[in-house]
Amino acid sequence: MTHDHPLIVTDTDLQRLERVVEQYGNARNAELVEQLESELARATVTSSGAIPRDVVTMNSTVVFEDEEAGETREVTLVYPKDANSDAGRISILAPVGSALIGLSVGQTVEWPLPNGRTRRLRILAVPYQPEAAGHFHL
Repeated sequence: MTHDHPLIVTDTDLQRLERVVEQYGNARNAELVEQLESELARATVTSSGAIPRDVVTMNSTVVFEDEEAGETREVTLVYPKDANSDAGRISILAPVGSALIGLSVGQTVEWPLPNGRTRRLRILAVPYQPEAAGHFHL
């Protein structure tokens, strides 16, 4: 995975995601949890009120492009209990979910997939971010 992109997370998201790591850090999810932990460890932490509007936070809707496949997707990044891939609600513990957290519009990330391949994802838009909308309770 490429780590040359800066990440920003809110203090609230960080606290909640640390609980997700504790709760889901069993053998079945170990690799996914380790990827998330690695990302969180290098993130810059800011308050919910100070996060830029174009950064992917928890419960944000994000439009990204898989550059290799040439496909564009719109998903909402959610906690594992709220995930529903049919509804476009992607868990933070899904490989794509961990790749998106903390990125901003225009950034690209190469992210490993379980099958040994990698994906190159580019953030195109963040049409909804809870903090920008004043929805700090999500």
